[in-house]
Amino acid sequence: MECKAIYSECRAHLGMSGRNWLGGVCLRNGGYVTILESLAHYRRRLCTLGDSPELKNAAMFAPVLTSQAAKTIPEIDRTTQDVLDYLAGGMVDIDVAFLDKALACHDSDIRKAQDTGDAYYTNLIGDMERAAFLLEMIASVRKGLSEYD
Repeated sequence: MECKAIYSECRAHLGMSGRNWLGGVCLRNGGYVTILESLAHYRRRLCTLGDSPELKNAAMFAPVLTSQAAKTIPEIDRTTQDVLDYLAGGMVDIDVAFLDKALACHDSDIRKAQDTGDAYYTNLIGDMERAAFLLEMIASVRKGLSEYD
């Protein structure tokens, strides 16, 4: 399901009643769409880690980073499901620090795509016209996370 469809569906089910930190962040300005997009980006980034220009320049770290990525991908999947469960009305404990890590990765890769124009990053980001908007949304959500943590 696409993030925008998730946003519309969850907003209809939840209204504006979220009271914990995730509800406060997510129900404001469509923030949970940004969280879900950043988690999806983080997963794509780790799945394509072998193609990363940074890793090509530091080949001796490749096995360690690849191993860490393999351990992190299931955590991304669990966190994504936790967010979706929360949005559907469930009570779950979501790791704020992990969400911030996903948002930071997304932010960093957008900036690398804009600054370097490297094909790896531009392909990873996709719609570069939307990237500036995403940077603003990511900053807003990260600020919100720090306020509610």
